Amino acid sequence: MYTLSNRLRLFSIILMVVGLVGLVIGFSQRPGSIEEVKEMMAAHDAHGGGHGESKAHAGDHVESHASEHGDDAHGGDAHYEHVLHQLQNKPWSALYIAAFFFFMIALGVLAFYAIQFAAQAGWSPVLFRVMEAITAYLVPGGIIMFVILALSGFHVNHLFVWADPEVVAHDKLIQGKVGWLNGTGFIIRAAIFLGGWLLYRHFAVKYSRLQDEDATGNKWYKKSFKISAAFLVFFIYTESMMSWDWIMSFDPHWFSTLFGWYVFASLFVSGITTIALITIYLKSKGYLEFVNNSHIHDLAKFMFGISIFWTYLWFSQFMLIWYSNIPEEVTYFITRIEDYKLPFFGMLLMNFIFPLLVLMNSDFKRVNWFVVMAGIIILCGHYIDVFNMVMPATVGESWFIGISEISAVLLFLGLFIFVVFRALTKAPLLAKGNPYIEESKHFHY
Repeated sequence: MYTLSNRLRLFSIILMVVGLVGLVIGFSQRPGSIEEVKEMMAAHDAHGGGHGESKAHAGDHVESHASEHGDDAHGGDAHYEHVLHQLQNKPWSALYIAAFFFFMIALGVLAFYAIQFAAQAGWSPVLFRVMEAITAYLVPGGIIMFVILALSGFHVNHLFVWADPEVVAHDKLIQGKVGWLNGTGFIIRAAIFLGGWLLYRHFAVKYSRLQDEDATGNKWYKKSFKISAAFLVFFIYTESMMSWDWIMSFDPHWFSTLFGWYVFASLFVSGITTIALITIYLKSKGYLEFVNNSHIHDLAKFMFGISIFWTYLWFSQFMLIWYSNIPEEVTYFITRIEDYKLPFFGMLLMNFIFPLLVLMNSDFKRVNWFVVMAGIIILCGHYIDVFNMVMPATVGESWFIGISEISAVLLFLGLFIFVVFRALTKAPLLAKGNPYIEESKHFHY
């Protein structure tokens, strides 16, 4: 039985407190009026800098465009109001990105866990308790996501442009999508997604515990197999719709038929990577003695393989849009390449080039510190991937890594560590009742 150390508990609480205080500061520092934005931009322009120049250029463009229509002041104020919304969105966006990132890790693990049961995998049952502990984060993480989504869907903030009635009134394209993109439907779908995922998680863990106590047969394992197969059908549909609602609708003028798969690849590899990191940590503390190098090797193979799969989806989406060169499609990538060069190309390096070069060698997949190093880079890369999907549409060129972004990551990292490692104390680390447990304990590749 795993025991949560006081040091780890204290560490996670400190992360949460520091993150929460930082977020409060980030929200309190938001500009509250157009006049404040003008003062900030004037001060920034006086000191020079790429962002200041680009904002000044954008302001000149808007003002000159307004002058052509005889309303210079209104055009200038429209630009400053746009920048005001961007800066007010910044802490909200940071909160949303971190909340979604850690939630998607737990969701990716849940899908991986269900696949192991549906495939009747013989190598992985020794890792089931680690997977179950990670998916425990779905409960608090799901509640937090639902609250943020509800606030955003009913236009408490300006994250989703389709939630703003004034914008919709002047945008015919969004008007054609109001049957789907509306606050009520948005929240109902979120409740269905979260309810289904949490319901499966509840029964899967319940049956896993009951199987440990059942010395007469595999009744509960068979039930786990059935609900896992059904869940995967539910998951593949709801995950795609979730990606449309929670991520793609930030840019309601743009869409991609590959987007659901793209988000799935990101959450899947992030979840598997987290399983590997926590497993290696527990082994370093003297737990999971039944997990051997072959199990780590297989997890690292998944990290490598799904990273290549993610790259295939990214390139397929990018190449087709670039080659067709349709204005309403290419604008998605133009804004990211022009205003987000470092995170855009850095994310490709961290999510494709690095895993390709580091994890290709089979021997390196058995070296724990090597897998940990690769895993940390992969997780950072996919956080930046989520950052690239959200920030350009909500914050635009007003982005920078500041107290809000760092604090949000610390807050949810602390919560994630606390919930996951506390969940590990709730049951023995070996799912002894699983019919494949002996095969898993003696697995060698």
